[in-house]
Amino acid sequence: MKSHLAVYDLATRSYQDLLIRDGLFEAPNWTPDGQTLIVNSNGLLYRVPQAAPALIPIDTGFATRLNNDHGIAPDGSRLIICDKTEHGKSSIYWLPLCGGTPQPVTAWQPSWWHGWSPDGTMIAYAAQRGTDPTIQIYTCPLAGGAETCLTRGFTHCDGPDYSPDGQWIWFNGERDGAMQLWRMHPDGSRLMPMTQDERVNWFPHPAPDGQHVLYLSYEPGTSGHPAGLPVQLRLLAADGGEPEVLANIRGGQGSINTPCWAPDSRHFAFCHYPEL
Repeated sequence: MKSHLAVYDLATRSYQDLLIRDGLFEAPNWTPDGQTLIVNSNGLLYRVPQAAPALIPIDTGFATRLNNDHGIAPDGSRLIICDKTEHGKSSIYWLPLCGGTPQPVTAWQPSWWHGWSPDGTMIAYAAQRGTDPTIQIYTCPLAGGAETCLTRGFTHCDGPDYSPDGQWIWFNGERDGAMQLWRMHPDGSRLMPMTQDERVNWFPHPAPDGQHVLYLSYEPGTSGHPAGLPVQLRLLAADGGEPEVLANIRGGQGSINTPCWAPDSRHFAFCHYPEL
């Protein structure tokens, strides 16, 4: 298979492939300086300079079983990763942006990171705990400490991402068999649905300017967030309304799992897999 790393331009409503390579790479993040993208592939992490696109390895120490839940601190100083080398289940760690030895953030597994508060002090993630088989949304301090479960009454939640003003956490949650987008305050209050349609909607990402939310939309009846399917990249106003279809691609899992906006709010990155 081939993976395509693409950059979408909202000004032209079009995208161009930045890098095409054999094998699987996923989930691009954009560094705050706008110069570099970061992706995962085969359990490792790579940087892709925009000026000279190539997969350049990032040292992640013992963590060599990474998944596609990774990101960059708001100030650009750190990476956050999820890896199962130590515990056999997804665990959250941070490390310097340039690479280094991962430091644990959460003491509990499994945990899948998705969002960083704008002030850099809190993270939001999906997790399964104890005998409850459902996956819910949690937050905890980056410095460590008790975690807080924010959601109840969902059969599955995923993809929590903060709005740039820190007032909202967006996520996808399933109730009554429908996976839709929701938002809530960081303490779990004022929960409200933001999409209510027949499609299966995942991974909302608020733009840095706070104007829009990008998300991934599957065809009705899709179970989970599988890879290699016809999907849409959609744009929603931050206060809701009718979404705009930006692109029809082949992808899903790995396309925009984690924050992918450029700092200018005009561009975002995604992965697609047209040869599948």
